[in-house]
Amino acid sequence: MILRRLKQEEHVLTRKLWEAVFQEDTKEFLDYYYFIKARENRIYVIEEDGDIRSMLQLNPYTVRIEDGQFPSNYIIAVSTQKEYRGRGYMGNLLRTSLTDMYGEKVPFTFLMPAAEAIYTPYDFRYIYRQKIRIPDLREGSAEGDGVKLWEGDPDVSDRDAGIFDAEEMAAFFEKHFSAKWQVCAIHDEAYYRTMILEQQSEHGGVRLLRNGKELIGMFAYAEEEEMEIREPLILPGWEKLFEHTVKRMTPGRERVTVYGCTDGVSDQEKPAIMARLIHLPTFFSALKVPVEEKLDCSFAVIDPILHQNSRIWRLQSGIGEEKVTVKETEDSEGVISAAELTEFLFGMKSAEEIKQRENVVITDRLERELSRIRKLDRVFLNEIV
Repeated sequence: MILRRLKQEEHVLTRKLWEAVFQEDTKEFLDYYYFIKARENRIYVIEEDGDIRSMLQLNPYTVRIEDGQFPSNYIIAVSTQKEYRGRGYMGNLLRTSLTDMYGEKVPFTFLMPAAEAIYTPYDFRYIYRQKIRIPDLREGSAEGDGVKLWEGDPDVSDRDAGIFDAEEMAAFFEKHFSAKWQVCAIHDEAYYRTMILEQQSEHGGVRLLRNGKELIGMFAYAEEEEMEIREPLILPGWEKLFEHTVKRMTPGRERVTVYGCTDGVSDQEKPAIMARLIHLPTFFSALKVPVEEKLDCSFAVIDPILHQNSRIWRLQSGIGEEKVTVKETEDSEGVISAAELTEFLFGMKSAEEIKQRENVVITDRLERELSRIRKLDRVFLNEIV
């Protein structure tokens, strides 16, 4: 068995394994992926019997945590040829890539799991629940009644975005939506150029909605077996225009599924993105404390994979400050595993909940101090590759 990181010019060698494992992906999507995404990502493989039998790919993203920007990676295409499964290849690939990311001081990595149970043993935990709507666009329905409001209005228009629109799209997100989230991928011009090409590879695009020259909304869509819409960003007051546009794009269909809704209205929520803490000093230093609060606590972290994180950490912040300072210490007020720490700091579980877990110790004082940290509970991560 040989585990190694491929050279960039070798990335295309993994396409055969992708096609064998992920048979639902189209040729058009893979042409896009290996021409665009695989030009800049990292691919780890295990070779056995003279060929690639297992792989893991890291697609780079810049993410925002509070007011800081950090490198991160979306883990994708974790796969093993059927005949070579059950040999621990995935675990070897994960541990190697996590260790490399630690050396690069990546605060956390993330993925969309095929199944939660695959990644929980490696201390990945859910940090983002995606809001989903399934609007009823039939004539006469409560939603469908409004879809003709803009018929004949010369000022209202919609069209698919081109690469040349990416700069305006990035400015639109930054102005109207960026401040809503504590944690999200940086939606810059390059992000939207890639999104446009990605959606086009899935027989879709990114639709732009305008009132005159003003951009008032946009959403990604793909249409293969059925229409799916992702990440609609619509200015308040224009929600019906969004429904109107979707109905015109899907004649004869009664409903579509909309993922990553941002307006607070949803029919359901589903856990979507799992994350794994990587370089704890970097992650801790990105956290914030309200300026009127003072923070001073210390606790031991147990990380069974990234042993460098298994230290006693002291977090401090003074009155009038938001920034958290981090250093190692010798005096601990408690013990928290990396997995439980993830759930707590991302607001998925309370201190009361995690201290019921085995091998977690949190004193009353430590619980009070930890409550001062602003939890990262406003997360927006809808990336799919």
